[in-house]
Amino acid sequence: MSSPPRVIDFVRYSGPRGAAWLKDAAAMLAAARVPWLMLLLFYYLIQLLVSVIPLAGPLAMMLLRPVFTVGFLAAAWTQERGGQPEIRHLFRGFGANLGALLPIGVMLIVGTTLAVLATALVDGGVLLDALTANGKPDETLISNARVEVAMLFAIVCALPTLLAMWFAPALVVFQSCGPWQAMTTSLRAALANWRPVAVYGMLLFFCGAVLPGIAIALIALLVPPFAAPYVIALVVVPYVFLFVAAQTISDYVAYRDIFHAGEGAAPAEAPPG
Repeated sequence: MSSPPRVIDFVRYSGPRGAAWLKDAAAMLAAARVPWLMLLLFYYLIQLLVSVIPLAGPLAMMLLRPVFTVGFLAAAWTQERGGQPEIRHLFRGFGANLGALLPIGVMLIVGTTLAVLATALVDGGVLLDALTANGKPDETLISNARVEVAMLFAIVCALPTLLAMWFAPALVVFQSCGPWQAMTTSLRAALANWRPVAVYGMLLFFCGAVLPGIAIALIALLVPPFAAPYVIALVVVPYVFLFVAAQTISDYVAYRDIFHAGEGAAPAEAPPG
């Protein structure tokens, strides 16, 4: 008779802790800005090349999302111990834990697909038709109020899946969890820490969507039309890329904070390759 899986302990925090995750991630990024940006650029190059393949390409990247996440976790783990993020870290998940990471990718595909399909209950399938259209979707369709509500509904429906995915790759490689235990533990920890998670999510939205939107609006208002695209490319695009890098690092910071509280830099052993 097999023994029950061990219980993974985690800490519960108050709301302001969510801001600390982004703050600590920004500090790590500032200490190794070029290596992190090179790592992200290489990942997005892979994503661009794979996504060229119709349908199969985007699905493959979703399937491999937890696998590449381990690469970013390994890079952050290495940096905390005095090293530097390197391109080779990106492929750390293709080692011993690949078999446990791929089912997490499958659940990500299933969860997001069901969330998109559920939007038909709100807008009668307009958003779904727009997303699956072969040509350019009709802007008058995707900009109406019902579709905007449907998009919010999709996010709400996908939220349990996203929370279950959040810490799952880290739990697989650092805690030797199976895929199901990793996902359920990730979901429980995220729900138990709903206050800092909510603060964290609002900061992500503000820094990743509101601030760039304000910047673009101000540039469009103050800069001549012929120069606006260049100013956006010089100002907004670098900011967004730096923000994405900080958000990527914050996944590791949040995991370390919740599952390895008081250990300083966690976990003690490197993620297996």
